Amino acid sequence: MSGTHAKAGESKPAQNKLWGGRFTGGLDPLMEAYNESLSYDKAFYAQDIKGSIAWARANTKVGILTEEEFKEIERGFQVVQKEWETDSFDIKPGVDEDIHTANERRLGEVIGPAIAGKLHTGRSRNDQIATDLRLWVREKLVEIEEVHITNLLKVIVSRAETEIDLIMPGYTHLQRAQPVRWSHWLLSYGFFFADDFKRLKNVIENLNYCPLGSGALSGNVFEVDRRAIAQELGFKGLCWNSMNAVSDRDFLLETMSWGSRFMGHVSRIAMDLCIYSSQESGFVKLADAYSTGSSLMPQKKNPDALELLRGKSGQMHGLLTGFTSTLNSLPSCYNKDMQEGTSAILSTVHLLSTSTQILTGVLSTLATHPSNMAKALEPSMLATELADYLVKKGVPFRETHHISGRVVALAEKEGKGMDELSAAQLRDVDRRFGSDVRECFDHEAAVEKRTAKGGTARSSVLEQIEVLKVLLETGEMPAWDVDG
Repeated sequence: MSGTHAKAGESKPAQNKLWGGRFTGGLDPLMEAYNESLSYDKAFYAQDIKGSIAWARANTKVGILTEEEFKEIERGFQVVQKEWETDSFDIKPGVDEDIHTANERRLGEVIGPAIAGKLHTGRSRNDQIATDLRLWVREKLVEIEEVHITNLLKVIVSRAETEIDLIMPGYTHLQRAQPVRWSHWLLSYGFFFADDFKRLKNVIENLNYCPLGSGALSGNVFEVDRRAIAQELGFKGLCWNSMNAVSDRDFLLETMSWGSRFMGHVSRIAMDLCIYSSQESGFVKLADAYSTGSSLMPQKKNPDALELLRGKSGQMHGLLTGFTSTLNSLPSCYNKDMQEGTSAILSTVHLLSTSTQILTGVLSTLATHPSNMAKALEPSMLATELADYLVKKGVPFRETHHISGRVVALAEKEGKGMDELSAAQLRDVDRRFGSDVRECFDHEAAVEKRTAKGGTARSSVLEQIEVLKVLLETGEMPAWDVDG
């Protein structure tokens, strides 16, 4: 047995341990480090203090604390919070196991253990951490919703409005398909993120219930007013079953699940922009602020921001999968496995916040190259226009599709664009092609024909812009028309 392990049993647990009375031997130092969570759950110091003050107030109302004792607790926590905020809080290794222990230990030093020792009456770290998590996640998700995603959508809307005249190839299967407006492409992701915006509101609403007052698992014997606690902490309601309240981490899974889908959308737009910024396409150019070079090849300008966004998407999926596996098959009520959710949600929120800001920065600073977009508009992308031309003459679409395909094949055989075929050659394919067929070979005209709601015509794109503006102004998307 190593010296470290041999000495573990000789020491006694510190008096400051919230659970120390039951134990006669100390922890293995390795177990001490393995068990602690203060290194990361200190992020919740403000929420833990806020919840403790609400708890102290509730205990005052039922006579556990006097008004004077409550005021001392409130004063003491103001000192503790200031220390955290100024990075002057003195952490005691081996004593401060987690944020709850650290805050209560320091409170006792500030106001004395006689009063501070009453704070935890009727409360467990089980309902305490559940409350801290909900308060912290709620705050961070509101920030992501109201600031970061809102800014992302504003950039997309702004660029779509100012660059509406740019026409580029639209792709399916990474093959040039039909001409579309650059704005239409931007808005396609705008609506992905708009859906994410709406779903995030639901995530926030679903977690906004208060577990405090549930105790370790069976509830509270001092008849504290849980409704008053919930209202003070800004919750919309209560977690109604105490066993469920301390064991529920579905709100973390739901946040991670939302994040996984959101980052999936981020990854897709990042991939598109990697292609569009390549020398083969040259539709856009990333700002230097979001690019890096090569250590060997001086000419390189790499889209590292976009590639990292793709990579972070995989990390987000991993966080969701990992914590889902952790919760799977756990027995009822609180188990220490759940502590793994704390580090996972901290990583999740950091990843989502920074990724959204990076993507916003990329989109707000990239330069577009309309000439390169125009060069990529091939005549073959107008094959559907030929088919639609004949449809308007009463020919069934299935037949016109084959006729248009024969025109494409003829152009390939002749080694020229469809627009370079003579009127006679087109009539040899089908006699119903008239002299006005030349009007089909106009990319902008093709774009402007897509006037149905959701299409790529200017009027349709402008309507989509207005829809997103309504969402940004009201938080709701119009179901039918922008004006009603």
